[in-house]
Amino acid sequence: MSKLKIKKDDTVIVISGKENGKTGRVVSISVANNSAIVEGLNKYKKNVKPSSKYPQGGIIDLLKPIKISNLQIICPECKKATRVMIKKSTKVNSRVCKKCNEVINVA
Repeated sequence: MSKLKIKKDDTVIVISGKENGKTGRVVSISVANNSAIVEGLNKYKKNVKPSSKYPQGGIIDLLKPIKISNLQIICPECKKATRVMIKKSTKVNSRVCKKCNEVINVA
C-alpha cells in the first residue's frame, strides 16, 4: 500500500465526476480502496427497516466514497487547487504546495 497525499480534514475540490467543481472537507480516508469520504458530497439515499439504530426506519442520507484520483487539495495559503509534493527533511516529511511552495499543515 502506498501513502496518500490527501489526509483527513484537508479541504479538497472534485476535479471529475458528477460532483465536478464542488469543494468539501475530507471526513475519512480508505487507503485500501484509494478513496475518501468528503463532507456533503456524493450523497445517496437508502431505505432502512426499523431497527434499534433507526427505530422509525425510513429514508436516510449516506455519503459514498470518492476516488482519490478525482480529488485535488486546495492550498490554505494561495486558495487554489494544487498538486502536492513531499519535501524530505531530517526529522519530518512535509507536504508542500506546488504553486506557492508553502507547507500544507492539517488544521
